[in-house]
Amino acid sequence: MKTLIHKYRHAWVLSYFVIYMVWFYYLEKTVTKNYYSIHIKLDDLIPFNEWFVIPYMLWFLYIFLTVVYFFFASRDEFYRVTAFLFIGMTICLIIYTIWPNGQDLRPNLDALGRDNIFIRIVRRLYSTDTSTNVCPSIHVFNSIGAAIAICKSESLKKKPWLTYGSIILTILISLSTVFLKQHSAFDVIMGVLLAFVMYLVVYVWMAARQTDKAKEKKLYAEI
Repeated sequence: MKTLIHKYRHAWVLSYFVIYMVWFYYLEKTVTKNYYSIHIKLDDLIPFNEWFVIPYMLWFLYIFLTVVYFFFASRDEFYRVTAFLFIGMTICLIIYTIWPNGQDLRPNLDALGRDNIFIRIVRRLYSTDTSTNVCPSIHVFNSIGAAIAICKSESLKKKPWLTYGSIILTILISLSTVFLKQHSAFDVIMGVLLAFVMYLVVYVWMAARQTDKAKEKKLYAEI
């Protein structure tokens, strides 16, 4: 039992989800009317398409499986991907808190003139997920973070179908946020920019520091 606890002691990182869910739930309940409405001209050129609910809902499984894989596969890579995701998600929550935002892009589903299983799923989605706390898009940010982790993984690089698949899924998920009118295109742009910044922090700056420390440790061991 002690060996198992020691092997998976990095599980403490996952306690962040408690903090995130409490914070996000609070914002969902309090940011309802007085918010800045996000909208750019590009939004008006993007039609609603219920088929994109498929990649949108796959996001939950995508992020879950990515975190679980690295939890068991590599402690170092697990720390990197969770640092990327959790620091970025916290930045998003801080932004939502000090700059309450939302969007008013959702269509009247009853006026579309069609009904199918995907419309019904979107209807349920709209009823459970508010149109606030949208910029930057966590859906977009986390998808990019998962794709980066998969593409940077030494073990998964040997499976090009998986790395290319993660990139395609990330693109589809990002597109789904605007085709379902869950986000403005501006939210997507901000999600991409935040992901770029976090890539520099986690996979460039932090990785360089880790390499330098490893070299110093090796040097001291040789002396």
